[in-house]
Amino acid sequence: MRVAEIFYQDILAGLLIETNDGEYTFEYDKDYIENYPNQFLTFSMPVVIGKYKENRLFPFFEGLIPEGWLLDIASKNWKINPNDRMGLLLACCQNCIGAVSVKPVNATDE
Repeated sequence: MRVAEIFYQDILAGLLIETNDGEYTFEYDKDYIENYPNQFLTFSMPVVIGKYKENRLFPFFEGLIPEGWLLDIASKNWKINPNDRMGLLLACCQNCIGAVSVKPVNATDE
């Protein structure tokens, strides 16, 4: 299982989890829901109580991953398979252009 804290500017917005089964969940943080109910990360994921679930990485987070030659450099330097989207997100998106950033969290097995 791999876990990432998702920040909007410097505020913890929620947790993104890739399970050992390859499923993904995203859940907004309770404090974020209470204090920023209208500050969603993307139109397709409004601020709600509960989890978003997908069988693949959510398109919004896919969009944060570098493409083209920058993806080639990142995958070669960090020895990450270009198909390992969560691995690339965790490695490359801690300091993204824009308001959203991704911070890896050490997780334990389910």
